[in-house]
Amino acid sequence: MRLNRPLSLAAVVLFLLLSPLASCLAQGQLTQQQKELADYIKSHYTKREVMIPMRDGVRLFTSIYEPKDHSQKYPIMLDRTPYTVAPYGADKFKTLLGPNELFAREGYIFVYQDVRGRWMSEGEYMDVRPYIPNKTGKQIDETSDTYDTVDWLVKNVVNNNGRVGVWGISYPGFYTSMAGIDGHPAVKAISPQAPVSDWFHGDDIHHNGALFLAQNYNFYTFFGQPRPQPLEPSPNAIKPFPWGTEDGYNFYLKMGGLKNSGDLFQQKLGTRVDFWDQILAHPNYDRFWKERNILPNLKNIHAAVMTVGGWYDNEDLFGALNTYEHIEKQDPGIFNVLVMGPWCHGCWERLEGDWLGTAFFGQKNSLIYREKFELPFFNYFLKDKGDISQLKEVNAFDTGTYQWRDFTSWPPTVTVETAIYLQPNGKLSFNKSAGNAIGATYDEYVSDPFNPVPYTQKITLNYPRDFMTEDQRFAASRPDVLVYQTEPLAEDVTVAGDIKPQLFVSSSGTDSDFVVKLIDVFPDDYQYPETGNKLPNGQPERVRPPDNSAACVFDPGGYEMLLRGEPFPARFRNSFEKPAPLTPNAPAKISYVMPGIVHTFRKGHRIMVQIQSTWFPLVARNPQKFLPNYKLGTDADFQKATERVYHTAAQPSLIILPILRR
Repeated sequence: MRLNRPLSLAAVVLFLLLSPLASCLAQGQLTQQQKELADYIKSHYTKREVMIPMRDGVRLFTSIYEPKDHSQKYPIMLDRTPYTVAPYGADKFKTLLGPNELFAREGYIFVYQDVRGRWMSEGEYMDVRPYIPNKTGKQIDETSDTYDTVDWLVKNVVNNNGRVGVWGISYPGFYTSMAGIDGHPAVKAISPQAPVSDWFHGDDIHHNGALFLAQNYNFYTFFGQPRPQPLEPSPNAIKPFPWGTEDGYNFYLKMGGLKNSGDLFQQKLGTRVDFWDQILAHPNYDRFWKERNILPNLKNIHAAVMTVGGWYDNEDLFGALNTYEHIEKQDPGIFNVLVMGPWCHGCWERLEGDWLGTAFFGQKNSLIYREKFELPFFNYFLKDKGDISQLKEVNAFDTGTYQWRDFTSWPPTVTVETAIYLQPNGKLSFNKSAGNAIGATYDEYVSDPFNPVPYTQKITLNYPRDFMTEDQRFAASRPDVLVYQTEPLAEDVTVAGDIKPQLFVSSSGTDSDFVVKLIDVFPDDYQYPETGNKLPNGQPERVRPPDNSAACVFDPGGYEMLLRGEPFPARFRNSFEKPAPLTPNAPAKISYVMPGIVHTFRKGHRIMVQIQSTWFPLVARNPQKFLPNYKLGTDADFQKATERVYHTAAQPSLIILPILRR
């Protein structure tokens, strides 16, 4: 069976640079529906480009799309982005305006801005620029740049109704969150979507302090290239990185220790990537990362907030859940809701939402979101139009029953934290083991950094968006992956909330990562739902993953569907600020929190947990030897380690699942 390859690097770069999603495709690539929308935009909107001054004199490049119909006043929709507001030129139009295809015909004033120091804006760029409280004089941060932009817009754009909405996905989601903090009075509604929030504990760069290598190294090959002066995107604006292969697994193995990674930028691009060097220089949760954590600063927000995220967003799932939670705690009384669907990163705006890889979700959930949640939210708060009664406090898609659920809080309070125990012989049970036979107190495996467990079967330099639903049978067969599973469930079990591993482990080394994966195992005879059609042989036709050809159809019988996976470096078991080595072969307890799920394990399915110490090249390899800065390790620092996971009555390894009360 030949595995499909994900988007090429060039396509990935194009996708990231051209924001909003899919808005700048060449006319020849547009579908008929997209072309009709592009023609509508050209005939119903005018465009102008301005340089808006900030309080320190720096000017930010801004594109403004205004309805030609001046018979009414319109609210402003603002998107601030580091990925360019292309296309540039007053006669060159985006083919999509606003968050989705519904907004242009609804009628808004659409504003796009290159953030400070990116593309055509002046000033110096800073990654996740830290928030400055109580700013004075000409002090700036992203909150002040947004405030100054909004103030200029409401005073200088004709026919605006004095209300502004802000939205953005991923990095623009961070700027959207910043728009709410100390926000301009005209900002009435914001929607941080997959928002960057905390680059050490769970978003993008690190998860629990473990460096996510492939996606970030790939990202900074283009995003990290210096821009000495304002620059318009062009084929020569970014120097292509000469990978020399499409196989990221082998590329990063050959790269060796992380100490080599910064030098490789210099060798391949002829320049250092400053922020990558900063990442390597800060292995622990120090002031550098604390200043860039927006979550404690999500205060003094007065706008209505709708935070959006995807259950299968490897980049900013943590950001969506935690942005909602922190706003709820720190801004009591405001309208604040959460929408979580069965999506990869940003896929609520670019895919239909019924499939992700080989996982089927029953209906076109992205279309439901765009029509029932997103447009009504902005219409209601910016136009006093419509009804938002369908927007509950927490709107969460159950990825096991294919239904939307609503809760009054996140995490939900209608659950019971229930331990499921790792037991001898690969068993997983809600019943704690009373004791263990001699020789069955632990399971062990040898973790070899030179033969790490791959996180996907696919050949890819970046990462396939659907790896978070990928069938895990390829990993379960390896000797360096422990597998535990229940018997087939006698009834449905719905998990709604955060997943909390509590492991007793040891290592023959002085440091190791422990990756926990939660998996839904489908029955061996499982088949996808029938379509209602019949095949020529009279058999019922069934829905199929859209990426599979007739010659290669995925069989879901026995599918080990990944739901959640997270690494945890043992050195951080006591503190993210002050890491400590393991004592070789001495048991230690590791407890941490994995981002939540809403998923029903159906009757007849099994719950599975897999444990391993490498997840490559998604996660950078742990040398398995304690180093003051593991990010400056070399090949000579890598060593094999024998890892043990204990399951005795005194040292029970378990996963706490928040199970919905019946």
